[in-house]
Amino acid sequence: MTTEVIDRWRSGKSPWGHTWQKNMMWWFIVTDGLLFAGFLCSYGFSRLGSSNWPPTSAYFSTLFLTTMTFILITSSATMACAVGSSRAGDRKATRKFLLLTILGGLAFLGMQAFEWTHVIAEGLRPGVNPHGDTLFGAYFFIVTGFHGTHVLIGVLVILITFLKRRGETCDLNPDGVELTGLYWHFVDLVWVVIFGAFYLIGS
Repeated sequence: MTTEVIDRWRSGKSPWGHTWQKNMMWWFIVTDGLLFAGFLCSYGFSRLGSSNWPPTSAYFSTLFLTTMTFILITSSATMACAVGSSRAGDRKATRKFLLLTILGGLAFLGMQAFEWTHVIAEGLRPGVNPHGDTLFGAYFFIVTGFHGTHVLIGVLVILITFLKRRGETCDLNPDGVELTGLYWHFVDLVWVVIFGAFYLIGS
């Protein structure tokens, strides 16, 4: 261990040169990722053990879901642009890209609400499934609802960041924008995994 690393430990700083906020965000992402992994592993186990699991095409439109995924991935790109603009000190561009990210998140949530309305109208409930195994509905609402809650929280955090006015504490602080971006990229990545595991396999 080098003298520099030892000094960082002794001074209470991170040995990786990160702020404690970024370290805590990474801890959150890892633990929350494990929670999502637990849900999806449980879903896969139940699906493999069921003889009456319905095809996803019975409820969902692949084109519609692909559009949802594209919107969320695009919002991840605009979030990355916001982080880059904040690092460059371009406040106007940062706010523009944050706004585009918010709009992308809201569009995704609106489409998810439409999807839920559709499957509920088709008779799917957490304990009811007219097309097969009742666990399908339970997993659908738990997994997509839990992810949707993450998206909603992300939109609210980005909105708070966007509404910061000049002179306030952490006014579009690059580190703050980056932390928000880390969370948003995590939410987008989780959706890509859900999209592949839940909707594409067995469609």
